[in-house]
Parts: sequence; structure tokens; C-alpha cells
Amino acid sequence: MIYTSILFALIFVFVVTALGTAIIDIIFRFLGKRGYLGNLFPNVRGGIPRAVGIIPFLILSFYMLPGFNNLILIIGIFALIDDIMGRKKSRFGIEWGQISRGIGIILVMIVGFIQGFGISSVFIALMVQPLNISDMQPGSTCIVTIIMSVLTILVMLVVGSGQFSELPAIYTPLLILVVCLAYSPLDFSGKIMLGEVGNHTFGVALGCAFYLIGGLWSVILFGILTTALIAFVRRNNLTVFFRQQLGLLNPTFGDYFMDVLTGGGLGDLFRKWILKDKQYNITSPLLISLGFRRLLYNPYASHYRRHVSRNEIPRLDKRM
Repeated sequence: MIYTSILFALIFVFVVTALGTAIIDIIFRFLGKRGYLGNLFPNVRGGIPRAVGIIPFLILSFYMLPGFNNLILIIGIFALIDDIMGRKKSRFGIEWGQISRGIGIILVMIVGFIQGFGISSVFIALMVQPLNISDMQPGSTCIVTIIMSVLTILVMLVVGSGQFSELPAIYTPLLILVVCLAYSPLDFSGKIMLGEVGNHTFGVALGCAFYLIGGLWSVILFGILTTALIAFVRRNNLTVFFRQQLGLLNPTFGDYFMDVLTGGGLGDLFRKWILKDKQYNITSPLLISLGFRRLLYNPYASHYRRHVSRNEIPRLDKRM
């Protein structure tokens, strides 16, 4: 009986998510083309609705298991503020969006710890980082979410994960999978964008699903696997980024992994605080293979050394 109820609930979730995504797309396009949405309708390929991930956020907030839905609600609200504020600088020298995201991550850690998830709540919250980096090209976050949801389901079946809040553990990754599948068609085609509210939601939701496999160890292990998968999915785009921005012509997989793990605005902000004006030149083959060139790259250093001269960077093949 319980499995029949879960099946009907998932079918309902799929239909509502698909219809909701289509409706929000239409509304956002209508308002955006008339200049009413600001940062939620960036001028990309003629204008693309941003933060359509508000639909997965709302659905997962309602249908995630008790306790987990609170974490989704927290990160989604602060991520939506991030989307709305965009890249506006605060008087503290950093972006308002970064401040909002940071507050959301910290609150997820605190609330998760209070609700009994222990140290796992820290790693659940940190899933925001790799999923945020993944959302740099159409469909990349969705494909990662789909693959990791399926993998989580398979592992749960193998290890025999039990129940949580009177529902089978497998319900959580199934829910994430169904929501992502229903949302993803327009994202894969590049017609809509998840925004921070969407990728942050999927990040924390996946962290919750990983927790149900086996607690802290599974969150850490599957967080690493997710980061590696994102690095693999985005390797071609990251190669271009490394060549153009870092002057790094021969990136290793460690560089890709480290960019996903520590890249973005918040990662660079921590580099500014920790490295200050220092720029380290990594020459050890072992450290290079582990991605320490990317980890210690400091864009705020006033006299940093590029890995090669800008004049030595070849023009990229358009097929890359």
C-alpha cells in the first residue's frame, strides 16, 4: 500500500513540476522582455529566464522528508535572494549574492546539526559548491543530478538502506530524480536556467539522499564522486577557461576537480582572505596532478605569474 501511494505521489510530482516549469518559463519571458525581471532575465541568446529552478525548489520543499525539507527551504530562499540581487557589490567589498549564499549555507549547517544530522550537515550544505559550479552550461546540473540520483538508488538497493520518517530511504533519490527529469527538457535545450535557487536546491537535496545511504561516510564519498563527475562533464569548458584566464595550457583532471571543489566567487574570496597578495608557483609533478595549481591560483594577487605568457596562448579551435 505504501509503495502504491509513493508511486502516485511521484507521478503527481512529475506532472506538477513539468507544468510548473512550462508556466514559469512563459511568465518569466513575458515579464522579462518588458524589462520587469532584472537579473532574472539575463541577455543571453536573446534573453533566457533565470531561476526557473524555483519550481524544483518549491516541489522538493513540500515533498522531501521531514527535517530535510527544512534544509531545502532555507537554502532555496537565500539562493533566490542571490538570483535577484545578482552581482551587486555590498559595502563590505563582496557581492550581496555571495553574502546571501554564505548565510544560507551556514544556516543549513546549523539547522541540520540541531535536527540530529551531526557533522553530516556540514557536508550536506557544502554540496552547494560543486552543483553551483556545474550550472555553467545547459543541462550540466541536470545530467549530474540524474546520474547521481540513479547511482544512489542502486547503492541503496545493494546495501539495503532502511526507512527514514516511516518512508523507504529510496523515496528521496527517486523524488529528486523525478523532479529533475520533469524540469530538465527545457534546460537541456538551453531555453531556461536553474539559477542559484535551482542548483543550490539540487545540491542540498542530493546531500540529503547521500546521508540516507549510510550517514557521514556516504555523504563525503558521494560528494567526492559528484565533484569528480562534474569535473568530467565540464572538462572541455574548463580547458577553455584555464587557457584564457589562467594561462594554463596543460590542465590535469586534478585541476578540473579542484576548480569544481573550490572555484567560483566564494572560493576566490577565501583565497583572498588566506593568500592575501601571495601567488605560489607549483612545480611538483605530484601537486600538479592533484590540482594544486588551481587550488592556489590567487586572482587577487597584484603581481601573480601566469603559467605561460598570454602571447603564447594559441587560438582555440571552435570545435572545442
